[in-house]
Amino acid sequence: MISPTPEKIIGFANRWARWIICLALTFITIGMAYVFLALPPDYQQGDSVKIMFVHVPTAWGSLAIYVLMCVFSILSLVYKSPLAGYVVKACIPVGLSVCLICLITGAVWGKPMWGAWWVWDARLTSMLILFFIYVALYFLWNAFLQSADGHKIGAICTLIGGFNIPIVKFSVEWWNTLHQPASVLRANGPALSPEFLYPLLGLALSGALFGAMLIVLCLRNEILARRLHAIQSRKLRRTDG
Repeated sequence: MISPTPEKIIGFANRWARWIICLALTFITIGMAYVFLALPPDYQQGDSVKIMFVHVPTAWGSLAIYVLMCVFSILSLVYKSPLAGYVVKACIPVGLSVCLICLITGAVWGKPMWGAWWVWDARLTSMLILFFIYVALYFLWNAFLQSADGHKIGAICTLIGGFNIPIVKFSVEWWNTLHQPASVLRANGPALSPEFLYPLLGLALSGALFGAMLIVLCLRNEILARRLHAIQSRKLRRTDG
C-alpha cells in the first residue's frame, strides 16, 4: 500500500497541480460558456436559473470540504498524525472561499425568485453559520505556532462545528422553508431535465477537481511552512545555547 508522505505531496504539487488546475479551469470555462450562451432559459425562472450552475456546485463543495475536514480531524486525534492536521488546515481557506461564493450567488439568485437578497430561511441561515464556522476555524488553526497544540484543539473544534452539516443538508426537509428541496440527489432520481443536469454535473466535477488541487497546493505550502519554522527554531536554540 502506497501511503502519502510530505515528500510525495510536495513532488506531486510541484509537478502536476498547475497542469490539473489549468485543465479544470478549461472545462469550467467551456461549461460556463455553454450555460450562459447556449442553454435556453428555464420556463419558470428564466435566465436566473443559470446562477444555479455556480451556486449549487459551491454549496456541494462547502459541505464536502467540511466533511473531509472532519474525517482528517478524527485521523489527527486518533493517530496523532501531523499530516492529517495539515490537511484540515489546508482545506479551511478553500472551503471558506467556496462557502462565500455560495452565499453571494444564493443572494443573487434569491432576489428575482423571492424578491429579497436575504431571508432568514433555515437553509440560508445554517449555511451562513457554516461560513462563520469556517472563519472561526481559520483564525483558530492559525493561532498556534506549535503544531501539536494547534492540531488537537483545532481538530476538536472542527468536529464540534460538524453538527451544522446535517442541519444544512436536511433543513429543507425538517422545516418549512423558502429554499427549494434537492433537485439532483433524490430517491426518485433527478428532477432536472438532461439539458440542465449534465452541464451542472460537469461543472460540479470540474469545480471539485479545481478545489482539490487548491487544497493540495495549500497542503504543500503548509508542509513547507512547518519545515521552515522548525529550521528557524533550531537556529534560535543554537544561538541561545
